[in-house]
Amino acid sequence: MYRLTTAITGIALCLSMQTAQANEPIRIAVTGPYSGPSSPMGQSMLAGVRLAIGEMNLGGGLLGRQLVLVEKDDKGEPAVGKQVVEEAIRRDKVVAGLGFVNTGVALASLKAYQEAHVPVIVNVSTGSTVARQFFPPAVADSYAFRNSASDDIQAAMIVREAVKRGHYTKLAIFHDSTPYGEQGRDQLTKELAALDLKPVAVESFAPGTKDLAAALQRARTAGAEAILTYAIGPDLAVIANGRAKLGWKVPMIGSWPLSLPNFIEAAGKNADGARMPQTFIEAPNNYRRTAFISAYHQANGSKRIPSAVSAAQGYDSALLLMAAINQAGSTEGSKIRAALENLQKPVYGVITTYSPPFTKDDHEALSDNMVLMGEVKQGKVGFAHPDDERRSLLVHRKPKAQPVN
Repeated sequence: MYRLTTAITGIALCLSMQTAQANEPIRIAVTGPYSGPSSPMGQSMLAGVRLAIGEMNLGGGLLGRQLVLVEKDDKGEPAVGKQVVEEAIRRDKVVAGLGFVNTGVALASLKAYQEAHVPVIVNVSTGSTVARQFFPPAVADSYAFRNSASDDIQAAMIVREAVKRGHYTKLAIFHDSTPYGEQGRDQLTKELAALDLKPVAVESFAPGTKDLAAALQRARTAGAEAILTYAIGPDLAVIANGRAKLGWKVPMIGSWPLSLPNFIEAAGKNADGARMPQTFIEAPNNYRRTAFISAYHQANGSKRIPSAVSAAQGYDSALLLMAAINQAGSTEGSKIRAALENLQKPVYGVITTYSPPFTKDDHEALSDNMVLMGEVKQGKVGFAHPDDERRSLLVHRKPKAQPVN
């Protein structure tokens, strides 16, 4: 009788624990710079993620459980980013992660997700090495995925815009001294070399710089016909305003932070004409985008999305993650990772229809055919060219991988 009672008690305890677990919410980390110079990107990304999670919870959640976001401000600082990710995994018991805006933060933090076998979708950071940091043959299974336009894509677009469309051959590169800026510089130099070109000037500066007059004068003296940039908003404004003060009318063509409000507002009319790659432009030109833009403004009491790219990528990253959890039927990290690598149904995002976004050998959701060229026009980001606007009306899918001979 004692043994029977003990067995029954054990079964009851096991069932009780399973029931408690089934009622527990599904915790997802969402980390980004919600304060500091990169905050327009971080806050917009977070708002996009919240929208997607809120919609799922209104529909009953996932696997019969509600979704809860564990929101952590990494302040755009690598050490802080690493710390808050470790806390989210160890203390908050998150089953997956979303986020990362700054490349340096992503590079410092992804190891924690990889070692814990917790999948993460990087939704803003574009550094070329981010999604490749943990990949075969270095590791058997990578838990890092991404749905932002990598710098491989952006650097190629920037150089094409300058050389092919603009017919400029004397180009200056201005970049900040972060991993983001340095990787961007390397990518731009590589793309130029493929066209048998070398930059006539390469200028590096620390984030938060207030005066680049001397660097701009050097580039001007070297005969630069256009400035290619890799930096974030406030520093980009220093370039634009310094160029105007010199009376030097050359175009700025750079990575996507040229679309940020802390560049556009600080540079004023000097921002007009700046061109940059964009995965999403705030234009209500189809049903899904119109609904997303409207929902964003309603939820945040805004008239303009501070960083439309970050918001849209944040929203879509949450959709991709939820599709994987649903397909896996589990919150176990290895099962979510396997589902992300083999999603069986299309995911209808606001940037594109993902079908499929990832494979075992490809953890990049976006391809170059999904990225458009934007331009600052009277303080707003619009399409740089009529063909960009026309292309935005179409749904672009990733090209199928070609077999290796």
